[in-house]
Amino acid sequence: MIGIYDYTVILTYLSLASAGFGILVALSGQGHPYFGTFFLLFSGLCDAFDGRVARTKKDRTPEAQAFGVQIDSLSDLVAFGVLPAAIGLAMLHRSPLMDLAGERLGHPCRKAIEFALAGVLILYILAALIRLAWFNVTEEQRQRTEGGAMTYYTGLPVTATALIFPCILLVQYITPNDVTPMYFATAVFVGLAFLLPFRVKKPGLRGVLIMVGIGAVEFLLMLVGKLLRC
Repeated sequence: MIGIYDYTVILTYLSLASAGFGILVALSGQGHPYFGTFFLLFSGLCDAFDGRVARTKKDRTPEAQAFGVQIDSLSDLVAFGVLPAAIGLAMLHRSPLMDLAGERLGHPCRKAIEFALAGVLILYILAALIRLAWFNVTEEQRQRTEGGAMTYYTGLPVTATALIFPCILLVQYITPNDVTPMYFATAVFVGLAFLLPFRVKKPGLRGVLIMVGIGAVEFLLMLVGKLLRC
């Protein structure tokens, strides 16, 4: 079979599988954005360590290394591009504000608003796609000229969404107001941050562990919140 199937790609494959399940959960029935967010956090956990695991294999062929770079970006597009958009769409379908708009403005107007907001999510996915494709091109060029490990990112890494969007959903536990508009506003700003040419220092192991800890806290808070609301 074509492809790579050793331990260096396991976490990337798990991240994609988690994202796929998250999308299905978020879009099934009336949609379950909070359950979808659990899968987003798990994808973020896998992504935090997939590169480090891959680099432990000393005899990787150039083809295997290039394959790893490509599947990492493809997986990231699904996990941190499509999945957050699916979560946003699920929030939109369950939004009390959208129900109110339907009552006051009528069903056709509600559908028009939903279509417009879905367009925002499409633009968010497009921004993630452009950011990842540009990263692949520039990283390939950098490897040819500089070599060694990358020390900074240009633009906001798409993996940051694994911590950003769960924060928005956590706000819903402390306010009676619908946070759906906040989620969509965040998607706009995050999408722009993907494309802006500012530098972000690549975290070392300590930074990665701190982010994993933050993700674990978000996971536990969301789990407790769901259990208390059951």
